[in-house]
Amino acid sequence: MDPLAGLLDGPRARGAFLLRMVMGPPWAVRVEDRAPICLMSVRRGTACIVPSDGGEPVRLGPGDIAVVRGPEPYTVADAPGTAPHALVGPGGVCTTLHGRPLSQDMVLNVRTWGNAADGTTAVLVGTYLLDGEISRRLLDALPQLLTVPADPRTRPLLDLLDAEIAQDEPGQRVVLDRLLDLLLIAVLRAWFARPGADPPAWYRAMGDPVVGTALRLLHNDPAHPWTVASLAARAGVSRAGLARRFTELVGEPPMAYLTGRRLAVAADLLRESDATVEAVARKIGYSAPFAFSAAFKRARGVSPQEYRSSLPDDEPDLPERQGNLPPGRPLGRLAP
Repeated sequence: MDPLAGLLDGPRARGAFLLRMVMGPPWAVRVEDRAPICLMSVRRGTACIVPSDGGEPVRLGPGDIAVVRGPEPYTVADAPGTAPHALVGPGGVCTTLHGRPLSQDMVLNVRTWGNAADGTTAVLVGTYLLDGEISRRLLDALPQLLTVPADPRTRPLLDLLDAEIAQDEPGQRVVLDRLLDLLLIAVLRAWFARPGADPPAWYRAMGDPVVGTALRLLHNDPAHPWTVASLAARAGVSRAGLARRFTELVGEPPMAYLTGRRLAVAADLLRESDATVEAVARKIGYSAPFAFSAAFKRARGVSPQEYRSSLPDDEPDLPERQGNLPPGRPLGRLAP
């Protein structure tokens, strides 16, 4: 498993905020949901994304895809100068700038939201609602806003996502989540491979015959009792040679990288399963739960138990609520 696949394999979307936004001018939506990452693609018309840091607005045309990394706010609009008329807050709750709920007012259809059913602009929006610990390294490597132009390789995924968003069938949430994951992977591969790209060190290191081998070993089996010597033997180099080259290319020593990988996997296990702390410790290569708990607290600032108890409970999937969102309910729950 390569590092990009490893980073995207753990924190898969779960009940992501997915909808089609249909707008007629003038329109502008201020997004302050603090979500870790959001994908947007224009299906018809155009849209502008205006960063909050004073950066240049980015205009999207049909097929273009933007990835916005939280938690900084931003505005999506028909033009850079249009004043926002709606605010999307944490959890996808939509209100006016003065706090009046807008969710029900702007429901157009199943997972379709906007100010005009025949609006000239349609945008697909997919938002990961929760931080995925295993993807922190990936998110840190991304700018606040990146765009990938329309590409024949992403169009089929966009067509599928667009078609599925309008459906109301059993298992729809899972289908949409997986399509969003596939689209994110396709976009990031295109971003890191573009001309003039400056991908993170861990991504470039995959192309190195020595460090790439070590990285694959660590990602494929993080629970194995690896040492620098055993990794070096598998890579066919000396212990000192691997340690030096790994640190140079990846930015940290092999064992520090392994510890981070193990704790990231543990964070996902704590969030995604009911496994005990002892069982999680064994799965990632710690023979003693105490040692695992101490390492986890050093890295995360909280114990495994505290981390698990701080996670929000999943909202049950209630089909009878689909398309019938009462005022003040989260925009992202138009149709679970």
